[in-house]
Amino acid sequence: MPPKGLPKYLPKTRLYVPDALVTGARVAATPGQARHLLKVLRLGIGDRVALFNGRNGEWTASIVEAGRDACILALEAQLRPQQPEDGPWLLFAPIKKTGVDFIAEKATELGVTRLWPVFSAHTAAERINTDRLVANAVAAAEQCRRLTVPEIAAPVHLTDLAGCWPADRALLILDERGGSPLAEVLSTLPVSNCKPPGLLVGPEGGWAPGEIGPLLKRVRGACSVTLGPRILRAETAALAGIVGWQMLAGDGSRPPTVRDPG
Repeated sequence: MPPKGLPKYLPKTRLYVPDALVTGARVAATPGQARHLLKVLRLGIGDRVALFNGRNGEWTASIVEAGRDACILALEAQLRPQQPEDGPWLLFAPIKKTGVDFIAEKATELGVTRLWPVFSAHTAAERINTDRLVANAVAAAEQCRRLTVPEIAAPVHLTDLAGCWPADRALLILDERGGSPLAEVLSTLPVSNCKPPGLLVGPEGGWAPGEIGPLLKRVRGACSVTLGPRILRAETAALAGIVGWQMLAGDGSRPPTVRDPG
């Protein structure tokens, strides 16, 4: 049941906003959000949505002003307080546009807290649209009812990764040529004083010979990991690695915090 004083049926429509969320505040929807609310969903004055910003939890808000490509939302009450969230990081070599869209969307749904593009010797794409990555991550966070949006880190070349890797995270390098099984590696990771690992997925052409050797030597806690005997597409390997971690060591066994009314 929703908290006392809130409507019996919680809003299904959720929007991510950068504004501070406090009782009585008014938030202006972006033109794109306003068009979606007013023209696609056909909402109007008095209709409710849920808002979140990654800092102040989730709130109900009602539409109090509506115009052409614009609407104002008035905050009412908090639905959920902000909770600490520290999931795994996903590092991936940019691939074709639709593949990157898929990775951003599904990794967000699966609880990744940082998406980090990494260029390597066999990376096919020469650049990546980080604004598009952000848009896909926001849309997925709105849909899956998480309270945060993954950070989109600035792209880095594989040769520079060791120099900026934090000491409190293991780095699991997915390697189709061999390595230790994921379940075996996760069972040996220290639990205390360590954050969820980063999972590094290579390009569609695989790792170049000798390419990941320097990472394995320079990064404390780095190791090669295999996901089984089959060769997986880059986007499949990314999701398989995240799901494996969540089910074996993450929050995959926890019950949902919010249930839609039924």
